[in-house]
Amino acid sequence: MPQSTPALAEPSPKWTARLIAASTGGDSAPRFRREFTVDHTHGAIVRARWFVSAHGIFEAQLDGRPIGPDVLSPGWTSYEWRQRYREYDVTHRLHPSVDPVVASILVGNGWWAGRLTWQEGRRHLYGDRTAVIAQLEITFADGYVQTVVTDASWDVGPSEVLTDDLYDGQTIDARRAARDWLRPGFSSESEPRGWGPAEVLDFDASVLVPYLGPPVVRHEELPPRRIWTSPSGRTLVDFGQNVVGWVKLRVQGPAGQEVIMRHAEVLEHEELGTRPLRSALATDRFVLSGGADHFEPTFTFHGFRYVEVEGWPGELDRDDLRAVVVSSDLRRTGHFESSHAGLNQLHRNVVWGLRGNMVDVPTDCPQRDERLGWTGDLAVFAPTATFLYDMRGFLGDWLADLRAEQVHAGGRVAFVIPDALKIVEPGNDATAAVWSDAAVWVPWALWQAHGDVDALTEAYPAMLDHVDHVTTLLSPTGLWDTGFQFGDWLDPAAPPDHADQARADKGVVATAALYRSATLTATAARVLGREQDAARLEALATRTKRAFNEHWVGDDGTVFSDCPTVYALAIAFDLLDEPRRQLAGDRLAQLTREEGFHIATGFAGTPFVCDALTSTGHLVEAYRLLLQTECPSWLYPVTMGATTIWERWDSMLPDGSINPGEMTSFNHYALGAVADWLHRTVAGLAPAEPGYARVRFAPRPGLGVEWARAWLDTPHGRASIRWSVADGELHVLVDTPVEADLDLPGVRPERVAAGRHSRVVPVGSVLTGIAPS
Repeated sequence: MPQSTPALAEPSPKWTARLIAASTGGDSAPRFRREFTVDHTHGAIVRARWFVSAHGIFEAQLDGRPIGPDVLSPGWTSYEWRQRYREYDVTHRLHPSVDPVVASILVGNGWWAGRLTWQEGRRHLYGDRTAVIAQLEITFADGYVQTVVTDASWDVGPSEVLTDDLYDGQTIDARRAARDWLRPGFSSESEPRGWGPAEVLDFDASVLVPYLGPPVVRHEELPPRRIWTSPSGRTLVDFGQNVVGWVKLRVQGPAGQEVIMRHAEVLEHEELGTRPLRSALATDRFVLSGGADHFEPTFTFHGFRYVEVEGWPGELDRDDLRAVVVSSDLRRTGHFESSHAGLNQLHRNVVWGLRGNMVDVPTDCPQRDERLGWTGDLAVFAPTATFLYDMRGFLGDWLADLRAEQVHAGGRVAFVIPDALKIVEPGNDATAAVWSDAAVWVPWALWQAHGDVDALTEAYPAMLDHVDHVTTLLSPTGLWDTGFQFGDWLDPAAPPDHADQARADKGVVATAALYRSATLTATAARVLGREQDAARLEALATRTKRAFNEHWVGDDGTVFSDCPTVYALAIAFDLLDEPRRQLAGDRLAQLTREEGFHIATGFAGTPFVCDALTSTGHLVEAYRLLLQTECPSWLYPVTMGATTIWERWDSMLPDGSINPGEMTSFNHYALGAVADWLHRTVAGLAPAEPGYARVRFAPRPGLGVEWARAWLDTPHGRASIRWSVADGELHVLVDTPVEADLDLPGVRPERVAAGRHSRVVPVGSVLTGIAPS
């Protein structure tokens, strides 16, 4: 049976708390404080829940100790219409021996008031004042509920956090890490040094919503791999993996001495390669107290593998530093391994790239002055993401923001969600294929992974409104060949600073994307019993397919602009009937050979090119494309030591210099969408029905890979497959929790029951590795 989204365990609070802020700007992140006594006259505490949200990001404490493992809460949403709050169970923290209790909340700029987008200096997109709202509800055995709420009775004062910004970093002065505010009896009247009463702000609490997805947490810590001195005399640290988070440190030195840490993903000419950060400083500063100091800059995050350390007192030791890896708390579900070391590293890079870009919002990159929820990246990567991790809550929350933005934009799906660009670039109301199609493609990936009818129902209005909006943009021919388009973004043939100048015609890409979205939305309508919608959408799809073929496809299967991406989309989206489809597949294979099995696709074509080759009988070409190691290829970055997926095929050039383009990230998951093909075709594990109600095992071995395996925790239990080739035979072992289709090369497909099954079949000519000329 399809899985349903679990209902919220607890009702939302009836907010009586007020939003409070510091009355003056101050010279640090504000710390809010309230002292209270628990009314134990009503018996034992049955439950105590603390609800907290902020304009900015917060760290909440009771008696100086954090109340939860989360960081960067409440994250980033479309604040105008949805602002999340965190709920904490603090029952175990309130007891008679702890009385009175000091509640405190430290608030940083975060996404609310810090820098956003690449427009240097653009801060305060949502507001210029950080603030907090919190409500503690203590329920006693006799039913009495004591509440402690933020209001004018709270004090606010200075902290040791002098500056904080997600892009630029954080400054912490340990000399100001006073703890006197924890003392009972402390007040702004008795200790006036920068303290004063909080100011109540007007605020509509109806925008407060609970988390649908997981919070951001610390996942692991990595020790330095190497510490050395660069040719210019700089102290450099390599943590061995491109990660997202920060460095925590322990240090002792003279009071007032400043330790500076600059972060970057790569080295260039044996020095820290900071140019790809653009204007983001990615620099943390720590002012020593003179004693033993421990620093952790939790109001920022960086994308980095390397750190340059300046001002360290004495000799820097490996035990003094740890890279703290942060990400949304996602549950791993899917895995892949093979006999090919390069493929395994590629897959690890995909996983690390996903983790680093799932910091509350599915970002394009985590390091430079951008870090936005670009829709196009997620649209093409969603099938990979939903195999590797349980993305239901995380993407459900993001899709709620997409819908909120869409409703207030007249049906248009923005290029980034939350839509910061509408603030910095007002009046830009363009809709772009693939990017705006995230409204359809992301829910569809979730539907395939989980079969959740409730989630599909929730997403359906956005899917329908997107397709309907696009129909208003078509030319009289019925083609989507008007207006702005990203097209096949970052085609490797495009100039470094003109990523949209691809070989694929933008109208062909857009019309193909419309056909896919119309078809998928029509199918969703059928699933949900929206028969009138389904009929209308199917008619649109038919018209679009007819126009596509009439204007852009020749009788010989040639698709206009005659490059790999247009063939990949036309075949993978089922826009071509026979014999044109096979002719187009043959042409795609020919182009692949002519390119020397180098990648010739960008964002639009890359996720689908191997599927298009495979489905038209060109598995050899698909494998040779996959296993190419020369630039541009999927494995070229692996040969260059990459530990995440790069934004460009050549983010780093063969001579070790950084690509000269302004957009050069070393942690961009979009081009890692090929992992979906690794899962479904190389390993051979895919859903035969939405939510894996029936599993499909269809491995397609190829030369260069002697064995592969994949396993997935489906909604019905674990499914797994392992195959190996030896002595001209393919050995396959599968475990399935439900009925499954077993489709092995060269033999008739069969339906098998839940359980374990093994088969041995002869391998075919595909393993010769000879591509036809």
